[in-house]
Parts: sequence; structure tokens; C-alpha cells
Amino acid sequence: MIRRLPHRWGPILFGLILSGIMTAVVSFVATLNAVGFVPDLALRWAIAWPISWAVAFPVILMMGPMVRRVVSNCIEPPGDQRN
Repeated sequence: MIRRLPHRWGPILFGLILSGIMTAVVSFVATLNAVGFVPDLALRWAIAWPISWAVAFPVILMMGPMVRRVVSNCIEPPGDQRN
């Protein structure tokens, strides 16, 4: 049986996974753009990624509630099907 985290951990886990994926992609593109296809590209990216992740994770956790409010103000409420 797989053990699951309590529901209250959902936003934190979401932020952890999202920030990890996004910083991996963005830091790789930025590193590639800065240095090109050099032999130590993977090493340079591996150094840049954790720094990016350390910044992005708390930012996502802090900004997430505000972004959810902005998005909810930009979309129709559920069940409102005015076409």
C-alpha cells in the first residue's frame, strides 16, 4: 500500500514539483544560451539549477494564492455557461 501525504500538503507538494520542473527547463535554456554547447554544459546546468530552484520554490509558495485569486477573477465561475 502506498502511503500518501495529508491533503494540507497539496499546495506545498505542487509548488515543489512545479518549481523543480520549471527551473530545470529554464535554467537549462539560460545556461545553453549563455555558454552554448560546451563540453561541460551539463555540469554548468547542474550548478545553476539548484540555485534557481531555491529561489523559485518559496516564490511559488508565496505568490500562488495571489495568482489563484487573479485567475479566479479572470474566468467565469464553475457552472456559468453563458455562450
